[in-house]
Amino acid sequence: MGWPEGTIDSRLRSGIWQRLHRGAYATFTGDLSREAELWAAVLWTGPGAALSHETAAEIHGLIDKPIGPIHVSVPAERHPGRRRKIRGIVVHRSRCLVPEWQPPWRLPRTTVEDTVLDLVCKARTFDDAYGWISRAVGRRLTSPQSLSTALARRSRIRRRTWITAALQDAADGVHSPLERNYVYGVERAHGLPTARRQAKRRHGSGARYLDNLYEDYSLCVELDGFAAHPAEGRWHDTHRDNANRLQGVETLRYGWPDATENRCRTAAEIGSVLRRRGWKGTLRPCGPGCTAAGAR
Repeated sequence: MGWPEGTIDSRLRSGIWQRLHRGAYATFTGDLSREAELWAAVLWTGPGAALSHETAAEIHGLIDKPIGPIHVSVPAERHPGRRRKIRGIVVHRSRCLVPEWQPPWRLPRTTVEDTVLDLVCKARTFDDAYGWISRAVGRRLTSPQSLSTALARRSRIRRRTWITAALQDAADGVHSPLERNYVYGVERAHGLPTARRQAKRRHGSGARYLDNLYEDYSLCVELDGFAAHPAEGRWHDTHRDNANRLQGVETLRYGWPDATENRCRTAAEIGSVLRRRGWKGTLRPCGPGCTAAGAR
């Protein structure tokens, strides 16, 4: 930019400027803001860099606070990692990097859709992977359709078949990893009828959304992601259950253990209630040790 090297050194020695990384300086004193830290990482990484993965998720509002190191993606033909690595910065090389358009004074970042797909590919478990999808859709940052479009643009991606099925589940109203465990591990695995997801029901002047409504049998299955609710949340659930009862709908509530290690017992309980309400189907075993099929 035309600054004499001696002038730069003088400002650094006096503390007016701060050297953050090689070639990246803060032209102010005092503590760095989060935005300054992120800009320093982008500038150190070089041309074409964009914040990605958990760091892009932070900017987009997918997560509520920073997680781990700063993640930056660059085009695949660039190799910034060959330079001295910087602690706290992780560089990813991508063949499909298309940063979201931003004016020059705003931090470059991957799109919401590409951020979600990057995190899904990186997730250690399918529950963690689906959590990114459901969080993005639940917070209205994107839609299953937009994610499917972004998926189609990638010629190579890990877990493509699983992601395609997961996006269809999200479009059908499966809004959390717990709900997906219920759909696959309890309902489909044991031959229960298919519930209507996020069923909208009128109540007074407002509306309620039920996780799983077996409309023909007036049965609702609600899924709670936490073992214990705050008092306000428990009363909210109670009011919703009471409203269901007034409309002739019975409510069953289950949590994580019921949809995972105790899924066969859960299926047996739901099947028993459905039979009392007119279901003529038969539970099927989900595997050799399944106890649901013989339950009454």
